[in-house]
Amino acid sequence: MLEGKHFQNAYVTRNIDRTVAELQACSAIRKQIQTEVTVDVWTPKGQDSISTKLALLWVDDLQYEIIQPIAGDVDLYQDALGNDDSAHFHHICMRVDDWDEFRQRVDQQPFPVVLEGGNDALKFIYLDARALLGHYLEYTWMTEERWIQMGGRG
Repeated sequence: MLEGKHFQNAYVTRNIDRTVAELQACSAIRKQIQTEVTVDVWTPKGQDSISTKLALLWVDDLQYEIIQPIAGDVDLYQDALGNDDSAHFHHICMRVDDWDEFRQRVDQQPFPVVLEGGNDALKFIYLDARALLGHYLEYTWMTEERWIQMGGRG
């Protein structure tokens, strides 16, 4: 299931500050957001919340998301971490226009849903495409206001 507009490559790390500093040193970052968030999610284990430190760095029209898992059911991220502080590729993310239409097709495709969450302004889902592509696929829908707030361009 490959569809939507690819706008993000995501990486996990044990040390978000180091990874962000290294990216800043070698990239022309046009917008950067750093935050720590806790969100309610569904995983195959059930409802939970996860806490992560996030950095969103835009280079032209590609967003680099850096994720440092903190607490909750963050196995999805921790399993990809190495033994050091380096960053490791985790997933790509595509933006879809119609969430309800997209979400109906998710149940008919072969990749298992491993994480899902969201609210009225932003919804997201992770599909496990590792057997085919070697990584996860994240899909997201968000309001236009949220997209612009995150640094996206119309």
